Amino acid sequence: MNPQATAPRYARITGTGGYLPPQRLSNDDMVAMLAARGIETSDAWIVERTGIRARHFADAGVTSSELALHAARQALAAAGRSAEDVDLIIVATSTPDMVFPSTACILQHKLGANGCAAFDLQAVCAGFVYALTVADSMVRAGTAQCALIVGAEVFSHLLDFNDRSTCVLFGDGAGAVVVEASGEPGILAADLHADGRHAGILCTPGTVCGGQVLGDPLLRMDGQAVFKLAVGVLDSAARAVLDKAGRSEADLDWLIPHQANIRIMASTARKLKLAPEKLVVTVDEHGNTSAASVPLALDAAVRSGRVQRGDTVLLEGVGGGFTWGAVLLDF
Repeated sequence: MNPQATAPRYARITGTGGYLPPQRLSNDDMVAMLAARGIETSDAWIVERTGIRARHFADAGVTSSELALHAARQALAAAGRSAEDVDLIIVATSTPDMVFPSTACILQHKLGANGCAAFDLQAVCAGFVYALTVADSMVRAGTAQCALIVGAEVFSHLLDFNDRSTCVLFGDGAGAVVVEASGEPGILAADLHADGRHAGILCTPGTVCGGQVLGDPLLRMDGQAVFKLAVGVLDSAARAVLDKAGRSEADLDWLIPHQANIRIMASTARKLKLAPEKLVVTVDEHGNTSAASVPLALDAAVRSGRVQRGDTVLLEGVGGGFTWGAVLLDF
């Protein structure tokens, strides 16, 4: 018998990348923008409730695929791979370039990776965790050998700048990872969930019909309802992946949650009995970049030297749908 035919096949992250559009808006910039509309807020109000101090906005007309392209090139370079090596592209986004084709197909063309499988995945802020889980399954099954997974968003295009409770929260950006087949475990376990009963608490309830926008094309959120749900489901997902992998909280080197609100993130870390320094935080400078937030935070932690090869990392996402999930990996 050929020993290679029966050798276990795993998926590992071999490279990361991230990109933020050049325009950085501090809280003071947002305060001035809203004041011009007659809406009062303050840096202190934003920081106290969210931990956000700044965010990046793409210019009008800049698409998710353009942000994704920068992050993807960084990830491929970090992995020592070229576009020709990629045989699967998944883009997690809620702000696609077009109704169709997929942003992944547009990114594929821009990269010059034509011919491989490419599709979008829509799970809002949990999108990257969902996409990474799909890629892990496809690599393990032998359907893909070298996958490019990107979270990319231009949420600034969906914001209602007359609603201070939402417009100060979100930003634009893209994060990417390269996932490759390996003989050693990398992605250890995943846990995904959704509950459509809560679709209305975080949504953009518009659509297109006959060339017209039907409904409301701007982001709407019930912040208190999202907060209450997020804290509980993130804790349960974290414990589920630890159980599946036969690990405990003590085995965690890093927690990289969806960067939405520092209070939700800190609460999750406390429930897992993690020291504050094991929590990767980028929400202060990025804001909530939806599906891009987890890969952006992972890339920032890798490039700063915090996350090292061999570290055990817990990734978590929670978003509209209501969707949530976690992935445990040995980096």
